[in-house]
Amino acid sequence: MADRTAGGALGGGAVDQPAPETTPWNIPNALTAFRILLVPVFAWMLLAHPEDAGWRLATAAVFTLAILTDSLDGHLARRHNIITKFGKLADPIADKALTGMAFIGLSIVGELWWWVTILILVREWGITVMRFVVLRYGVMAAGRGGKVKTVLQSIALILFLLPLPGWSLGVAWVVMALAFLVTMVTGVDYVREALKLRRDATADSR
Repeated sequence: MADRTAGGALGGGAVDQPAPETTPWNIPNALTAFRILLVPVFAWMLLAHPEDAGWRLATAAVFTLAILTDSLDGHLARRHNIITKFGKLADPIADKALTGMAFIGLSIVGELWWWVTILILVREWGITVMRFVVLRYGVMAAGRGGKVKTVLQSIALILFLLPLPGWSLGVAWVVMALAFLVTMVTGVDYVREALKLRRDATADSR
């Protein structure tokens, strides 16, 4: 979600090399570690009492807190130019673990179709792995579409986690449909960018 590479908040494609490695003991990494610790807590809360309205409010609050730490650690890392190996590795893992657990949990309790969850997870983890694979050719920064995807997914998941009245569930489904569409489209864009990055790097090495 939050882009922890220098200068990668808005642009797509390859970016300049990150700043020199700094100590892993910093606030952005602490927030990332905290988010990872929240994942099993969130999972237990979602699956323990899925039909209890008060419990679902608390579950949505924990998920929202975790999402906010993601935005905050990325902001702090970019503002203070804090780039670490731990952050580059753990941040995307924490993001995908949190949202992945939300999608899987909602499908387990029967509130979200499994095919939606499976396709989104294949896209999310597939692109994450691909970005690490193409590091030998350059860094793929998160583009504008990726940011929109993140926001839509977050809003959709929060709406699904909240104990909404029946008449308002349509809003949650509309946002989820938009999130799904943007997730798939941006996934294709990332694959195209990775192929271009590899092609350009190969051409330069000749």
